[in-house]
Amino acid sequence: MNEPLLAAAGLIILTVAIGLIRILRGPDDVDRLMAVQLLGTGGIAALLLTAYATGVPGVDDVALGLALLAAFATMAFVNLLETDDDETELGETEP
Repeated sequence: MNEPLLAAAGLIILTVAIGLIRILRGPDDVDRLMAVQLLGTGGIAALLLTAYATGVPGVDDVALGLALLAAFATMAFVNLLETDDDETELGETEP
């Protein structure tokens, strides 16, 4: 009964691995931002499926911790993009 859940978790991890490639070789910053969000949500989903399938205590708490970290990582990435845009605009206006 738990094998389909573990298979689904494995499929989600495969999707997250493809998203990691997108982060490293993304064509633009928006694609990279979406891949960072995919890492967070995919990791949370895989951990929750694994926690339910195996019944190991504490795995769902790790998923909640990852949810917090993913939110902060996304905010940090957005701030980094805004800082880069501001520096680019300043560089274009100066002689």
